[in-house]
Amino acid sequence: MSEHPASGFWPLGGTSVKSAMAIILIDMQIDFCAPGGWIDQLGEDVSNTRAVIPPISQALAAARTAGIAVIHTREGHLSDLSDLHANKQWRTRVHGLGIGDMGAMGRILVRGEPGWQIIPELAPEAEELVVDKPGKSAFHQTDLEAELRNLGISRLVITGVTSDCCVQSTMRDGFERGFECVLLEDCTAAVETPNHLATLEILKAFGGRWGGVSCLAAFQTMLEHTDV
Repeated sequence: MSEHPASGFWPLGGTSVKSAMAIILIDMQIDFCAPGGWIDQLGEDVSNTRAVIPPISQALAAARTAGIAVIHTREGHLSDLSDLHANKQWRTRVHGLGIGDMGAMGRILVRGEPGWQIIPELAPEAEELVVDKPGKSAFHQTDLEAELRNLGISRLVITGVTSDCCVQSTMRDGFERGFECVLLEDCTAAVETPNHLATLEILKAFGGRWGGVSCLAAFQTMLEHTDV
């Protein structure tokens, strides 16, 4: 039996209604996932964040086929950095190249710059919601919660990077706002493998304090058996 049975995909159970679901792709941007991006310029390995591009692409295709809502997020700041507090900028500069600094692909995590763009493999389609966020959580200083409530969405399938930062921040904030969240563990990654594994262990503990942890195959199966 699979570790992630589709029948138990949603922690609260009940009928899976497509119009109440959304998949969210967190920060699949060049700066985090591509050679030449910010992470790469810091001298860190992007192989982990790139490894999840194929499974996320499969999850995205399944979501589009099923007709559920698709949401993309981009972490980034205004060009004048008025939405970047000093603590966040200082913490990123500790690593040698901070937010707002000029890098090889434009200013780091500044909206409109080449490195801030979503990778072409997972480019949004015209009707899909794109949320620009200045913080780690997709709910922080954004209209995401209002958008979800306006669409009647109460269930979130979470994918993207990085698991130990923006992904878990979004999942925790989603839970606090009453959204039923499920993380696809094979569709998320951290730059450092130990951090990723530790994050998953925390999120899975006690059956999941902030939601469920499942996988791509169970997500696909759940969608195939959802006809409402």
